Amino acid sequence: MVAEVLNGHDAGLLIICDHASSHVPYDIDLGVTLNPDDLYQMHIAVDTGALDVAKWLAEAFDSPAVLATVSRLVIDLHREPDHPKLIPTESDGWDIPGNIGADRGDRIARFYDPYHEAIARQVAAYRPELIVSIHSFTPRLATSDVARPWTVGILYNQDERAARIAIEWLRGQGLEVGDNEPYSGKLLNATLNRHAEAHGIPYIAVEIRADGIADPDGVRLWSGRMQQMIAHVRNSLASNGSPAT
Repeated sequence: MVAEVLNGHDAGLLIICDHASSHVPYDIDLGVTLNPDDLYQMHIAVDTGALDVAKWLAEAFDSPAVLATVSRLVIDLHREPDHPKLIPTESDGWDIPGNIGADRGDRIARFYDPYHEAIARQVAAYRPELIVSIHSFTPRLATSDVARPWTVGILYNQDERAARIAIEWLRGQGLEVGDNEPYSGKLLNATLNRHAEAHGIPYIAVEIRADGIADPDGVRLWSGRMQQMIAHVRNSLASNGSPAT
């Protein structure tokens, strides 16, 4: 199973989480010397707290969700299939020698295609009015001396409808909000380009600071905030006459 699909009755909302898992299948050797128990907790392997927030939101809204079940160290599901870092051989200063010479076609067929097909089936079946993608980001990359000051970021490419509403609402809560930060959705927005923009469906790509959702209290706090934000965005889109087209 490459994607965990949660069923829900509110099909107007779809929650997705590309980097929900740290799982590396037993038959894939990454060749990393670090203790796996330590490696798989690092941001290079998984988005800390993102799975818990995504599941919390799916339950709160009773909405469908598609959650990845393989680590980004095996294949990064949030990149285009021809992206040079789809199967990383290095990540934030860590070498991943086991991925050198990996069978790209096999990993795409085994992990990438089934995950995106699961999302595509949800979109085709229910045509949600809003898609929300949950990620988290590390406060500072190991290969950089630059701190990331934001508590949350909202990313987008060409379609800014939902993102603008979300950014305004979050800033109204007194939060330090990254507008296409800590990286630009105009450069990296693969999943939502494919499943949202390509179908004219409004979306929000959320990046929550990882140390804010690293424990149950943080997950509850940020999940509650995200629930309020999503409800506000949906109501605003409906009021503005900007549902999926």
